[in-house]
Parts: sequence; C-alpha cells; structure tokens
Amino acid sequence: MIAMAASKEPSANGMIAPHWPRIQAVLRADILYRARQLTDDGAAALFRGIDAGLGWQDGALVMDAWPGEHHDIAVEGRGVTFTPSLFCDHAVTLVDPTLPPRIWYPARGRATVWHAGTTAPPPALADLLGRTRARILAHLAEPCGTSDLAGRLGLSPGTVSQHLGVLHRAGLVTRARHGHTVLYLRSELGDRLAT
Repeated sequence: MIAMAASKEPSANGMIAPHWPRIQAVLRADILYRARQLTDDGAAALFRGIDAGLGWQDGALVMDAWPGEHHDIAVEGRGVTFTPSLFCDHAVTLVDPTLPPRIWYPARGRATVWHAGTTAPPPALADLLGRTRARILAHLAEPCGTSDLAGRLGLSPGTVSQHLGVLHRAGLVTRARHGHTVLYLRSELGDRLAT
C-alpha cells in the first residue's frame, strides 16, 4: 500500500492561511502527478522520481542515505506514506519499526506558490484556439483547479470553467476529481499542441 497525504487547512490566523489555496493546489497537483506516475510506470519510477537515493525492490524500501550507507527497510504490509512539502529541498524519511515508513519530499511546482507569473502561449496556438484557451492550455503543464487557474489568469472561475469544458471535449485536457476539487491537466494531444 502506498498512500499520498497533503496537509489539512491551517487556522485562519496562521501565516500560511492567506496562501493556502495556492499551496493546496500545488500539493493536490503533485499527488495527482505521483499517482499517475505510479499507475503508468510503477513503484520503481515513483521512488526514483522523488529522490535518486530512494528505491523499491521486492517489497522493501531501499535508501542510499550517504555515500556508502545503504538500507533496505522491509515494509511488510505496513505501506509507505508520501507527503509532498513546500518546505524541503530533498526527501526526508522517517522510519520507525512500529509505523509505516513516511517520506516527505519537495512538491513539484512549489515555486509557483510564491510567484504568480503568467505563461504566455505561443502565438500560433493563440491564433488556433483563441488567446484565453491558449493561455489556459499553457498553464496546464501541471495539474490545476478552476479557481487557481482563474486567480493566475485574472479571469472569473465561470469563464475558466467554460473554456476548460471546451478544451476537455476537444481532448486537449484531462480531468480528475481530488476530494471536492477537479484538477485539469493537458492530455498527450494537448502537450503536443502546446509545444
């Protein structure tokens, strides 16, 4: 069993609370990406993608912590929990024989939480799809929700939702529900068109 976990919403008075919608979008997008990586490429690719010093072999968590230091930790049905984080720059592993191993790792796209820059679409893509749809497609290299896209692009959520519906019907984006949020991501066709 492999579990993915994201933090719960912080208190309204905390320093992180004003940034929480963006943080939550990045964490959810990372979990969706890792789940897709696991199903498409298997556990070995998932571990390698998180940290070169991590691996999975014959039901054991393999860790190369320091040069010359190697550990094989038998999971024995306890599972492994992965937790994306904005506040670490490498994988951190907690191993306690009484608990499932837990790995905190840097979330993909974590820099986007603090920088709200926009991605300009290629002019030919804007000519083909229209400027707004092209901008939306350009932003969907990583999974993103409607509200987060609306905030990044300075559009209303309703406008973004309508454009996402068109892009989805055209096969340029995929969508997956994560809790109460629907995350969108460019499809393979959308990737080819956007690049």
